[in-house]
Amino acid sequence: MEEITKPKWRYGKFRWIVLGLIILQIIGARLIAPVRPEIILPAEALTEHPLFSLPVLGDFYLTNTMVAMILVDLIILGIALMVRKQYSNEDKVPNGFVLALEALVEYIYNLTENTAGKKWAKQIFPWFFTIFLFVLVANWMELIPGVDSIGFLHHSEEGHPVRQVLGLTTLVQGEPAPGEGFAVVPFVRVLTTDLNFTVALALIVMVMVQYFGFKAQGVKYLEKFWNVKTIFTKPMLGLIDWGVGILEIISELSKILSFSFRLFGNIFAGSVMLFVIGSLLPVVAQSAFLGLEFFVGAIQAVVFGMLAMVFMSMALHGHGDDEKHQEHEA
Repeated sequence: MEEITKPKWRYGKFRWIVLGLIILQIIGARLIAPVRPEIILPAEALTEHPLFSLPVLGDFYLTNTMVAMILVDLIILGIALMVRKQYSNEDKVPNGFVLALEALVEYIYNLTENTAGKKWAKQIFPWFFTIFLFVLVANWMELIPGVDSIGFLHHSEEGHPVRQVLGLTTLVQGEPAPGEGFAVVPFVRVLTTDLNFTVALALIVMVMVQYFGFKAQGVKYLEKFWNVKTIFTKPMLGLIDWGVGILEIISELSKILSFSFRLFGNIFAGSVMLFVIGSLLPVVAQSAFLGLEFFVGAIQAVVFGMLAMVFMSMALHGHGDDEKHQEHEA
């Protein structure tokens, strides 16, 4: 029986590639001092003319966050095709990435089943996992070199001078001549730093929360927001129930704001931190902050998906369902 020998560390080709990239970064930072990009809240348009116009909403431009959304879709589609290819070949054992993804899917499904129950797990799980995976890939795009830093130049009053390096035009440190300052409009910007995306995703989640509530309880679900059944028989309790319904409406609306600004605020602040650190500290020192953003992006994806699943599960049951269940058990 032949003994299987593992390649030694020094023969790992990918490790040498990573080491070479680090050396190139250090040399590049010495030749050209990093310049902090402009921090702009709205997404920048990449086209001079709008793609289309609507009578009430106005003009729609191709923005750098739209490009990021397309890239996220392509990455997820590529992962799906890779998993399909791995499992279509029955004679081949799936690789480590596919097995890790399978374990993650199983864990999230079990978590959904324990929260929403077996009856609803198959319907809520696709939403939970899709939101989690989409937000995760979108958040981690800020760790890819070139995102938020490669684009076309435009004149800016608070910009920097430019210089030709290896046939490419790049920003350099220094004070530009009057009217000759430039800034970069990146081709790709992190999707979750666009408030339009986070608000849209929050609206989709809350619409599905109401959908599952109506599907599970029917018209009775409206009693959660407008309960006046006891307003005449028990005026005091009926008034309290009516007030609780108003608070439930406010709570549903506040969830949209909470969803939107939590994700947007954390990822936008992380991008700004990477901009600042990248222009102040040496290249090697930035690795700790990249690792921090790696975990922040993962945590925010888990939180967003988890809250979506919990809210959908809560909408399945009315206020009196828990009390009836406890009385039945007693």
